Amino acid sequence: MRKQLTAVVAAAMALAITQVPAQAQGDGRVVKTDKGAVSGTVTETYRTFGNIPFAAAPVGENRWRDPQPVQAWQGVRDGTLPSPDCAQTELLGQPASQTEDCLYLNVTTPAKKTAKPRLVLVWIHGGGFVSGAANIYDARWLATKNDAVVVTINYRLGVFGFFGYPGLPESGAFGIADQQAALQWVQRNARAFGGDARNVTIFGESAGGLSVCAQLASPQAAGLFHKAIIQSGPCAMTFPGVGPGWRAREEIEQLGAAQPLGCQDIACLRNLPVSKLLEVHNVFATPAFGTRALPVDPALAQRTGRMHRVPTLVGSTHDEGTLFIGLIMPAPVPETAYRAQIAGLYGENDADKIVARYPVNGNGDARDELATVMSDGSWACGTDETRQQLSRRTKVSGYEFADVTVPMIFPDMPEFPGGYKAYHASELPFLFDFGIPLTPGQQKLSDYMIAAWGRFARTGDPGWRADVQSLAPGAVGPADFVKDHKCDFWGQL
Repeated sequence: MRKQLTAVVAAAMALAITQVPAQAQGDGRVVKTDKGAVSGTVTETYRTFGNIPFAAAPVGENRWRDPQPVQAWQGVRDGTLPSPDCAQTELLGQPASQTEDCLYLNVTTPAKKTAKPRLVLVWIHGGGFVSGAANIYDARWLATKNDAVVVTINYRLGVFGFFGYPGLPESGAFGIADQQAALQWVQRNARAFGGDARNVTIFGESAGGLSVCAQLASPQAAGLFHKAIIQSGPCAMTFPGVGPGWRAREEIEQLGAAQPLGCQDIACLRNLPVSKLLEVHNVFATPAFGTRALPVDPALAQRTGRMHRVPTLVGSTHDEGTLFIGLIMPAPVPETAYRAQIAGLYGENDADKIVARYPVNGNGDARDELATVMSDGSWACGTDETRQQLSRRTKVSGYEFADVTVPMIFPDMPEFPGGYKAYHASELPFLFDFGIPLTPGQQKLSDYMIAAWGRFARTGDPGWRADVQSLAPGAVGPADFVKDHKCDFWGQL
């Protein structure tokens, strides 16, 4: 599903500034950015440029600082290499990395030249703010089928991107600031790649969708994008048993001070090896508000209208919860334990009401009911709330990905009663080439979705009249979303 970085590639990345023969520079293989020239890969249909720095390496004194300007380079930088993965632990098949110098992006464009600037799509990857990488997402379909420039970006993750500590400026929002630095790079360099800096759409899934919410709420992102797509990341997200998707800066600072890292000040912490910090990496999976990059809680900003008023497409998958329940409960859950599990996730006060509305089906395993509860209560109705609240002040469109036969993209998932269906992130192989075979019906749906995403990026309208369009092979059409997910019930709890 992804290209692994080998030791040879990693070594080559350290020597990425090379000379390219002059005769290669007239075929679109070399592009001059504001900091220097970069060479890419050119085929008959597309061009790709990888490993382009958009900020200085966040190491040493730059660890836990807002992104700093990258130094210009001489010669031509080798952009045939993918961007490195930011430091992280292994999760859902995404390999571990100890690369702290990771603020790079990739650009994919059609091969043919254009006199008219192309629309620009900027992808912010998901992974719970602790995992993921830009280079996983092969953007050739989106670029070539939409005549678009597609940029996929890295940002610092986990303890490197969202760590806080008393007295540390901008605690807890370094990863959000990285995204803004990448968007500023796009504004400066889109035209060099044939893109239109005046027509930029940001889009992301899961933590990437929440990141889009953060940029919608951040004054620092004003003017850096013109449309937004939120995929499975409702702005007021509260994960059951974990809490809200955002925390106050002060709370993150206290969380950082409580970690057993053996340091009493920032200077000591900045000298710790990456491997030591990775021991607490997943503790810092929640961006902080009350910072320059993110002054206000996006949930509050959504509710009060303090969001950038740009056309927004907001959607989710029909069965978001199956992936999470499968991960946290890999073994069957007896139906006799169902109520206790609901109480643990949603609280004792509402447990009886939820169990009454979502009774067990008698198959002996309560995980499918738990997944439905999570899909509705934690994802679908939060997504509907985001659509409703944003639509008070800007144009909003909706979708629901509902293909229950989509292949599983994550390795080694346990068996699940009734299957994973349209699980969290299951729409991704319909937008990006993951190397997963699609049936003819799924390929047709993929073409429809890619065209809709491109139409929205071009015009602010995905091309359907429904408030929420259901996306499934042979069943594209309006969805009765609120009724299907019992959002009136969840709104009363």
